[in-house]
Amino acid sequence: MDRRAYLAAVVAAGTLPVAGCLGDDSPTVLARPESQSVDSEDYPFPAHGEELPEVTLPSPLHDREVRTTEFVGERETLLTFVFTRCPGPCPALTTTLAQVQVRAADEGYAEEVALLPTTFDPEYDVAERLRAFSEANGASVEEENWQFLRPESPDRAEAVITDSFGVPFEEVPLEETEGAHGEHDDADRDDHADDGEGTTFVHANLLVLVNRDGYVERAYDGPPPTPTDVLDDLHEVREGMR
Repeated sequence: MDRRAYLAAVVAAGTLPVAGCLGDDSPTVLARPESQSVDSEDYPFPAHGEELPEVTLPSPLHDREVRTTEFVGERETLLTFVFTRCPGPCPALTTTLAQVQVRAADEGYAEEVALLPTTFDPEYDVAERLRAFSEANGASVEEENWQFLRPESPDRAEAVITDSFGVPFEEVPLEETEGAHGEHDDADRDDHADDGEGTTFVHANLLVLVNRDGYVERAYDGPPPTPTDVLDDLHEVREGMR
């Protein structure tokens, strides 16, 4: 199966190859997901009990560099990988992180969580678009815990997002994506065609919850998780890490 066929199959199935059993010395609070049937190292992405990959990327909304592991020892970290032109799952993934930000502020633990959405479309997703997309999905972009990361180039995006985090993506003509996400419809495609872009991304979905010791508690792949599911898991992790 070639890369494009693989990506289409991944998106159509809404999942990626599955993982395994860590044993009693797991550094996590949450138990291994019941759906996990093979070892975590067999996943292409960092799965339950594995360490968070370390990469450093620009955070243009805060004009600084962010290292993905810089919050280890202090905070839980949530990461996801999106592009702002997405008419499919990327707004939902971003909204989930934004809902965590809102809940953390309401309950007084905003400084104990880091939210790191990362774009794999750096040429289009300049700072103004990252800001507008964040705000449209409910995030407070001025808050320090919202760091929208933007790789320096498309090659850097692939090195970080695909090679380090195991999230495959590929830019394709819009007309080739019909039915790929399920959420795309003719109006969506026409809107983006009118923008003059003419392309979109086929990609896998991933949202990762990492405990403050730097180990993955949950890697939500497939359809975007609900904010309630992520908040419930985060609450359990926070309680367990105390």
